[in-house]
Amino acid sequence: MKRPLFFSSAIVLLPAATAGAATCEELQSLAMPEATITAAETVTSGSFTQPGRGGGAIGDLPVFCRVAVTLTPTADSAIRMEVWLPAVPAAWNGKFMGVGNGGLAGTISYGAMGPMLRRGYAVASTDTGHEGLTNDGRWALGHPEKQIDFGYRAVHEMTLRAKEIVGAFYSAAPRYSYWNGCSTGGRQGLVEAQRFPGDYDGIVAGAPVNDWVDLVAQILSVGAATRAESDDAASPLPASKLPLIHRAVMAQCDAPGAGAAQNAAFDGVSDGILENPRRCTFDPAVLRCTGADGPDCLTAAQVATVRTIYEPLRNPRTGEEIFPGFSRGGELNWEGIPRGFPIAWSYYRYMVAADPDWDFRTLDYDAGLANARAIDAAGAQIAATDPDLRPFQARGGKLIQYHGFGEPEIASESSIEYYESVVRQFGRPAEVSDFHRLFMVPGMGHCRGGAGATDQFDMVTAIERWVEQGDAPDRIVASRVTDGVVDRTRPLCPYPQVARWTGSGDTDDAASFACVREGP
Repeated sequence: MKRPLFFSSAIVLLPAATAGAATCEELQSLAMPEATITAAETVTSGSFTQPGRGGGAIGDLPVFCRVAVTLTPTADSAIRMEVWLPAVPAAWNGKFMGVGNGGLAGTISYGAMGPMLRRGYAVASTDTGHEGLTNDGRWALGHPEKQIDFGYRAVHEMTLRAKEIVGAFYSAAPRYSYWNGCSTGGRQGLVEAQRFPGDYDGIVAGAPVNDWVDLVAQILSVGAATRAESDDAASPLPASKLPLIHRAVMAQCDAPGAGAAQNAAFDGVSDGILENPRRCTFDPAVLRCTGADGPDCLTAAQVATVRTIYEPLRNPRTGEEIFPGFSRGGELNWEGIPRGFPIAWSYYRYMVAADPDWDFRTLDYDAGLANARAIDAAGAQIAATDPDLRPFQARGGKLIQYHGFGEPEIASESSIEYYESVVRQFGRPAEVSDFHRLFMVPGMGHCRGGAGATDQFDMVTAIERWVEQGDAPDRIVASRVTDGVVDRTRPLCPYPQVARWTGSGDTDDAASFACVREGP
């Protein structure tokens, strides 16, 4: 028997629920621990308008059941989450997907939920326990439990409750559970693998903010070097000079005929993208002005600023490397560097110093980092640096990590450092590659974009095939789209392999490249 559901004078016929399953509206009365369902409604319009400031409409959606929940694992917790479930049981692919956040979160990631719903997933997202802008950390001041919610608890609790809702609606548990997130969402994915290995069968973690404390220290250091002291002061590194620096990098490291010691491309073609920028030793001093400042040279101060961007942040007292610098070849993306600054500032201001008047210029990288690490150990525990993934491996979990070499916010080598820490933990690279693979994306900025980068790829299908069919991703084809047209494809290779042109065939065709192993 089908139930008629009336909308805009049209009749939408929904199949009857599976025996024992709840209707969407009946989920309103579902009892779950430390959780209150605040809404359970069938959305038939084909679109969803995101609530809150600036929320736009998400279109081309199938009919779905929207369930909104507030979780209260502590007296100071108020974690909002939503689950979207394909309303037609036959449209459900039998799987669950959790999607991640950006920055300091503060909102449900509706934009990431839509594509997964279209793929047939039951999908969930959370605001991680507070509402606000992704770069504003005022919510954390005086609220250690909310910091823990943001750090790890909210995503885990969301995952548990979402699976209960899926089971109640379909009278069946999901056959597979996946996580997909980038930036903070990438960190959340690593946290799940490290802390809650039973939550997900497959995890896609893009550009993860895994070493949170040290990353924000590096962002503040670069911010101090690149920000003007006042609105009236000239920028230490004008955006107009970024193409100059990029051209010089490409001339040295991606030029036709460049020697093997300098040609960082190592893909066999000159294409404006460095396949392996770790091989590039470009020194901005070659651009130092011999006279007055001009558009074709860098002042001594600008050379120092560029070096600050490239070089790892080090403790000025001990010389200890704190966090890697940004890769050469990503200069055209550097206008994105300031985006991370308010997040870093908020973290230290409201979670480390716990002082609304704290000034980033007063940061003591020795004492300040020690304090931040102590706070993470005893409180929010935001970091996701634990390399011991044996419990996740033991239950058959698979992890795909990816990161753009053109990153302007989270230095790309931080992902390489984490992957290599896992290899050291296990002692055998082959054992790690059986469940954890890292894909570096030449030229790509933060999670997407980047001048000339092949930044369009499907990690979800790759993780599905690995988990469900045992088909480990030996290469993932990425595309560059210009004016709506795919004009280049390249393979992304599992680290430490890189893509190299075979010597024949179209250099804009991924089929003309092989994945080969090369060291840094």
